[in-house]
Amino acid sequence: MKRIYFDNAATTSLDPEVLNAMMPYFTEQFGNASTIYSYGRETRMAIESARKQVASALNSKPGELVFTSGGTESSNMAITCSVRDLGCKHIITSPIEHHATLHTVEFLKSMGQVEVSYVKLTQDGHIDLVDLEHLLEGSHVKTLVTLMHANNEIGNITDIAYVGELCERFGAIFHSDTVQTLAHFHLDLQKAKVHFISGSAHKFHGPKGTGILYTNHSVQIKPLIHGGGQERNMRAGTENVAGIVGFAKAFELSMLHHDEDMVFIRSLKEYMKEKLSSSFNDVFFHGDTGEKSLYTVLNAGFPINERTEMLSINLDVAGICVSGGSACSSGAQGGSHVIKGVYPHEHRVPIRFSFSKHNTFEEIDSVILKISEFL
Repeated sequence: MKRIYFDNAATTSLDPEVLNAMMPYFTEQFGNASTIYSYGRETRMAIESARKQVASALNSKPGELVFTSGGTESSNMAITCSVRDLGCKHIITSPIEHHATLHTVEFLKSMGQVEVSYVKLTQDGHIDLVDLEHLLEGSHVKTLVTLMHANNEIGNITDIAYVGELCERFGAIFHSDTVQTLAHFHLDLQKAKVHFISGSAHKFHGPKGTGILYTNHSVQIKPLIHGGGQERNMRAGTENVAGIVGFAKAFELSMLHHDEDMVFIRSLKEYMKEKLSSSFNDVFFHGDTGEKSLYTVLNAGFPINERTEMLSINLDVAGICVSGGSACSSGAQGGSHVIKGVYPHEHRVPIRFSFSKHNTFEEIDSVILKISEFL
């Protein structure tokens, strides 16, 4: 049975060209980058070349990028160091952030280190920017704003350029989780008024276990992980050389084909939306499905009944991979905190379809047919 994969917001397949770029660093070029002999010098050069390549694509400085284990570590580091090193006593976030953000904020609050405010949401799940301004205006201590660029469950995009301007006006630190947008959108970090961004390679056909933290040169933080001088003294531990090389290669390929891939993937999303709407009278779409949303994500809600409650399981049995929410919390009880945060009185079963350049219109037709059989 050939599987159909519509959960690309959870992770993407590794591009064969990325694997080819990584392979030498698993085999003959296996040296520790902290050593001074040829094996180490070769891997050190590979790491710094990757850093320069990614920095150039983001219009940032190489010294502003730290390679990490992924978006979760990067967000933890940005938020924790903003409190520990930059003196932030107040955090403004939203109730629909990724748990890497929410759980870090909640932990810091439980330790008595910060006060936390949650910005209001609009009816379709966007950040209420007027309320954000009011919260910043009313904050009389150093403040961190941490808001994701795009929501991983419903796809809503936040205007981080405007948020950055607000933060600059009120002297706040700004961190944005860009895990769902890095390499899917053009980001110019010289123009963006953001202090930190988090990213992860496996969201754009790179390897799992490798991410970045961008730290603007205007702020100075200390390492979260101690034990060595790796990553320019910002992250101890022997570098994941193959992963770092893979990150840079995946980023390069994503940007090289960005415009054509975006048009194609958006057409898949629109086709899926049209087919669901025409095939099922009572389907509802969570979030903003227009231009202010990810072209990769469509979250559909089906009325709760015995058949729809088993829908994602039945699709899995049929070889169709979809999600009910964030992959990071799929084993947790209580449903999606994002759907509950935007639609507190929701009585639907959410199914997230997320697309990549490898999907086809024929796959969508097959999925619609299977859903029809199950409902």
